[in-house]
Amino acid sequence: MRDRLINIIKGNFLINENASGNWSFIIIFLLLSIIMISSSHAVDKKVHNISKLNEEIKSLRSEFVDVRSNLMQYQMESSILIKLNEKGIVSSTHPPNKIIVNVKN
Repeated sequence: MRDRLINIIKGNFLINENASGNWSFIIIFLLLSIIMISSSHAVDKKVHNISKLNEEIKSLRSEFVDVRSNLMQYQMESSILIKLNEKGIVSSTHPPNKIIVNVKN
């Protein structure tokens, strides 16, 4: 048992006559490790991107609500009358007259 451990530490399994099988296993292991590390980095990047987009959605939604409430204020008749009074335009005190046109064939 002790000799096996010393041979592993020295790396004899890489230089003996059956080393080609060991090298192929090591190369496959390294390739799979690299693929796993790169995929985990890609997943982390996507998670950060998703959280950034969620924050942007929240910001845009709050901006939308704010703009919509301002628009509702501007559409109210009282605010329109105030703006028109500032420009010197007042509402009529007399109701409009109806014009009737008779067309003869």
